[in-house]
Amino acid sequence: MERNNLYPIFLKVKNLQVLIVGGGFVAEEKLTFLLKSSPDANVTIVSPMFRKGTTTLAKTGNVKLINKKYNKRYLKGKHIVIATTEVPKVNEAVYKHCRKRSILVNVADNPPFCDFYMGGIVTKGNVKVAISTNGKSPTTAKRLRQFFEDVIPGNVDDLVKNLNEFRKTIKGDFEEKVETLNEFTKGLIEKKES
Repeated sequence: MERNNLYPIFLKVKNLQVLIVGGGFVAEEKLTFLLKSSPDANVTIVSPMFRKGTTTLAKTGNVKLINKKYNKRYLKGKHIVIATTEVPKVNEAVYKHCRKRSILVNVADNPPFCDFYMGGIVTKGNVKVAISTNGKSPTTAKRLRQFFEDVIPGNVDDLVKNLNEFRKTIKGDFEEKVETLNEFTKGLIEKKES
């Protein structure tokens, strides 16, 4: 049985520099989801053309548009790169340039040229759930995201804030605190018998 061996992390992209190569629909989609999840992300997009929606979206965040063809000099100072062009040779060059510089790279719709995938994300205040299908089915990730948006209660953020305050009052060492919090929160996952 195949298994998803990806390691999930949550990045503080406001502390990182992100480059998107390409200005078409896929670039706009990646920018939309990036800014939806992290409105304070630092993003540069390089492309000889931009969709009108991309130009409008760029004004809502910390996004710099460079109206030129890709050149490896645009990788300087970047931590994460997303290649979205319709030209496979350009995308492959971006991938190779990033690998030489140890920059994390995602070539859209080309799993062998990806260090990471951009999955479905559900955000409810301080709670964020990321969904991965191991790059196999973005549509499934989208449907699961919609499902979790519906089933995670809107007031879950209040619970998180209250538990954080409660956590500050617990005495004892780390192990005792974890045990107390586990006991206190176990009702959140117990299945109800009908």
